[in-house]
Amino acid sequence: MDSHAPADDSTVSAIHTWFASLHLSDRAAEIGTIIVIAAALFLLSALVTLILRRIFLPIILGWVRSNNYQWDDALVKNGFLQKVSWFIPVMVLSLSADTLFNQSSSYYILFKRLTLSAYVIVAVQALTALLNSINDIHKLLRKNRPHYLQAYTDAGKIVIYILGAIFITSIFTGRSPWGIVSVLGGLTAVTMLVFKDSILGFVASIQLSATDMVRVGDWIEMPQYGADGDVISITIHSVKVQNWDKTVTTIPTHALVANSFKNWRGMSESGGRRIKRALYIDMNSIRFCDRQMLDRFSKISILKSYLDEKEQEIGPFREGEMASLNQRCQTNIGVFRAYICAYLKNNKHVHQNMTFLVRQLPPTEHGLPLEIYVFSNDQVWAHYEAIQADIFDHLLAAITEFDLHIFQSPSGHDMRIFSQKEA
Repeated sequence: MDSHAPADDSTVSAIHTWFASLHLSDRAAEIGTIIVIAAALFLLSALVTLILRRIFLPIILGWVRSNNYQWDDALVKNGFLQKVSWFIPVMVLSLSADTLFNQSSSYYILFKRLTLSAYVIVAVQALTALLNSINDIHKLLRKNRPHYLQAYTDAGKIVIYILGAIFITSIFTGRSPWGIVSVLGGLTAVTMLVFKDSILGFVASIQLSATDMVRVGDWIEMPQYGADGDVISITIHSVKVQNWDKTVTTIPTHALVANSFKNWRGMSESGGRRIKRALYIDMNSIRFCDRQMLDRFSKISILKSYLDEKEQEIGPFREGEMASLNQRCQTNIGVFRAYICAYLKNNKHVHQNMTFLVRQLPPTEHGLPLEIYVFSNDQVWAHYEAIQADIFDHLLAAITEFDLHIFQSPSGHDMRIFSQKEA
């Protein structure tokens, strides 16, 4: 045989002799021998794979799922054991090729390069599955605490893919992997351009992790990207935010470092959520209280202590002196402000240990703003809105009891009533 003939093995020689007995040329007999050997190798590999994945692997996976450890379930979920099992069929192919092929033949060199590439591909798949499993295990162990390992595992997967491509290129070109790395090093500018987003994202992920700027589960607002909702994923390339309308906004990771955004985590951890809203009082309805008004107000139980304290402070009400302003007199808006404070202090849904203000703001063309600045003790959005609505429902209904009016711009109905009165 020539240098391309199979090795002088009894089995290989027998196959070659059988093809030669069919009156085929040496070249045809050689090709036929190679085909038969390759088919036998793949059948052997398929048989090993079938036995491994139908018998042994189910037993191992069943044991992993049935034991009391939770961390190893991540290995099954990400297919780590299944991908590692492919090393055995590839190893069978490689060892069989060493035995049956002539190691100086071109067929052996091609087949060996293919099996070495298969080793690299299986290794890359197994390592990426391992990194995914490590990330899932980290999340499981650090439940209810920040976890940023995904950014590092994503970076690790990129490195693994690059190394895998370098090793496969090295296998087929016959060059040293370090030589290929040095060539890539010389193309630094091109490399930086190609991997610009990955590099920026990786650096941003480290900054987000180091400064604890955002976590999975945080509610963030970033209007320039149309994001307003919960963070559901953080990778080195993007941060996914599920908005309140259930749409998902994808933000480049480096944008969170380069631009400003609002994180509501502080509100969630504080135990309260701010209520900041004003009632606009018609200033024409503000006036001093007379005896009749004070007697009516004193029947409101939560105001009794306030009115008694004020009477001791400014003295008893003296009829007839209000017009000359010779004594300090209470105003209906002052009593109403005291009522709001008392009402909110008796409201179980208002946080009593956080900022608590009922204040007047500068008058505007829309009336006198009477602002309520308090915190609810329930941060759930729906509950918070219900608490806020209940407070203002009550105050809007109660304000007329103090002879006050809410400022409201004239509507079409108001103009019709006015025109009818004029007529």
